[in-house]
Amino acid sequence: MKIYYVEDEKDLSEIIRKYLAREGYETTVFHDGETAMEHINDPVDMWILDIMLTGEVSGYDIIKALKEKNSPASIMFTSARDQDLDKIMGLELGSDDYLAKPYSPRELVLRVKAILKRYRPSHSNEVISYEDYEINVTRREIRTKSGLIELTNKEFELLLFFLKNINKAFERQEILEHVWGANYYGSDRVVDDLLRRLRHKMPKLNIETIYGFGYRLL
Repeated sequence: MKIYYVEDEKDLSEIIRKYLAREGYETTVFHDGETAMEHINDPVDMWILDIMLTGEVSGYDIIKALKEKNSPASIMFTSARDQDLDKIMGLELGSDDYLAKPYSPRELVLRVKAILKRYRPSHSNEVISYEDYEINVTRREIRTKSGLIELTNKEFELLLFFLKNINKAFERQEILEHVWGANYYGSDRVVDDLLRRLRHKMPKLNIETIYGFGYRLL
């Protein structure tokens, strides 16, 4: 699998590149956002982005460009700045995971493995129907009579989790562990934020709020 890693700390980037290479990932490093932007259309499996970069182009700018291009690549971002602010902004833009600096190379590799495992394509098409929605799990597409609905990777993972557990109630922490992974350390408020966006894009989803507990899809 192919990874693009954008990090202006050259010593750190070389350490991470070696760790990823040991796991069999083909990793290309960019030390500034401007150079990375020149490769925004390249077919890669994942981008790892530092938020604060040397130059005018930030990690946020790269995430926005990837989403505008409808890139299927997974996105992880890192930052040493205000963690809550960066986390919320990055997840709102559609990234799949967040890792605060300083972090251990091993933790980053484990996060990468978890993300890429979730998005590995299947060899057979699986289609789920719900109300007017036709959800192609393999192609990660949602169709209605009006056309396609575009979801971020995390929004799609949350949708899929609910569809495969209809009528079953889950606490926020359970949803967090299933969608973000057991290695995610952060507030469960991201569940509420992601659910709000999913409801906005797919208003016919009958997701019930169980006050003081969590949610379930009916």
